Amino acid sequence: MANINLFSQIISKLDKQSFKKLVSEKQTDKYQKGYDSWTHLVSMLFAQFANSKSVRDISNGLRSATGNLNHLGIKKAPSKSSISYQNKNRDWTLFRDYYFKLLNHLGQQARFKQKKFRIKSKILLLDSSVISLCLSLFDWAKYKAQ
Repeated sequence: MANINLFSQIISKLDKQSFKKLVSEKQTDKYQKGYDSWTHLVSMLFAQFANSKSVRDISNGLRSATGNLNHLGIKKAPSKSSISYQNKNRDWTLFRDYYFKLLNHLGQQARFKQKKFRIKSKILLLDSSVISLCLSLFDWAKYKAQ
């Protein structure tokens, strides 16, 4: 049985046919070799979900999931230079238009009825964080940074 992770399940909900239609309209894959728009989209979504800080994080993160890349619809993990080059040169309006198309498509499916939620009992909160500004005011407050 294939082990499909959560990210693969999210990617499977995307409408790939409408994305391909947008790609052909905008011709964003016209002169690209190997690193198509779909791979770019998956890489950028991975960067968001994995909270990546650099293109190295994106490339290494996708490379570490080599067995599961076929579930994402990409052949191989992109290199750091490919990600950087495509972020600089690919037309960003493709992703904007796809976002609005996807929002319209998925927004039609999710019609949630808003319900007011009211808590009738007291809520007691305990904040255990140390506020370093107050430590200088009290000589008995000793805090050792580790």
